[in-house]
Amino acid sequence: MSSDIRFTDFKSDKQPTWCPGCGDFGTMNGMMKALAETGNSPDDTFVVAGIGCSGKIGTYMHSYALHGVHGRALPVGIGVKLANPNLEVMVAGGDGDGYSIGAGHFIHAVRRNVDMSYVVMDNRIYGLTKGQASPTSREDFETSTSPDGTNMSPVNPLALALASGASFIAQSFSSDSQRHTEIVKKAIEHDGFGLVNVYSPCVTFNDVDTYDYWRDSIVDLSETDHDPSDYDQARERIMSGDREHIGVIYQDENSVPYEQREGLDENMAEIPDGAPEDAMDLVREFY
Repeated sequence: MSSDIRFTDFKSDKQPTWCPGCGDFGTMNGMMKALAETGNSPDDTFVVAGIGCSGKIGTYMHSYALHGVHGRALPVGIGVKLANPNLEVMVAGGDGDGYSIGAGHFIHAVRRNVDMSYVVMDNRIYGLTKGQASPTSREDFETSTSPDGTNMSPVNPLALALASGASFIAQSFSSDSQRHTEIVKKAIEHDGFGLVNVYSPCVTFNDVDTYDYWRDSIVDLSETDHDPSDYDQARERIMSGDREHIGVIYQDENSVPYEQREGLDENMAEIPDGAPEDAMDLVREFY
């Protein structure tokens, strides 16, 4: 940990190829600021991403990184954290990657409660594959592949997390840089699995859930009497469905991370003395 790190230290020399105005720019900037402000450095940070517009975020950030396969970013992140608890692990994904093909991994990552952060760029559409409805799209959302709407209720990722035993649930808006950074910082500092679902507008394929829509609809829980430690209050906020909330919605202040419960506090990535001579050659095959 260092107090001399700036968020620009997390910027790589690769320029993002996202559409101009994409919410993912603000999401990524907030992630980098949060990492720097919590004292992390690129040398002790590992970013894992899946498939979708968010998938190349590890290329655009300067840290250890892995671009995984569709829906499988969370188990990779868990493996990294358990192998080396000294690393700050942040998993990035989208609503399709995390709540569709990756939904099974999401549930079990939540209940396992490994000390890591999961930042989901939720634009309520499949942007990379040119605008199909995603798990979080509205029931009447019309696309070229669902011209009459999806005719399905959208997945509520916060409710899914709460039902799975989450110890930290938050939501942010990529355009509100300061609040987004604050919320991601709280997820990083939480002892356990920290979910941050980010309203990250797709300016190319979603003309319903726009920046203007979010600005007019969002209620910041920091401006209310909401108590994130109150499970019943959190459940009521999550299930109400009538407003779009940002802030920390639920936090179990007594959370104990999986690795602490199981006594996994050693760096298993280091080859101990007395290991077989070919052990390092075997490890290098995975690089």
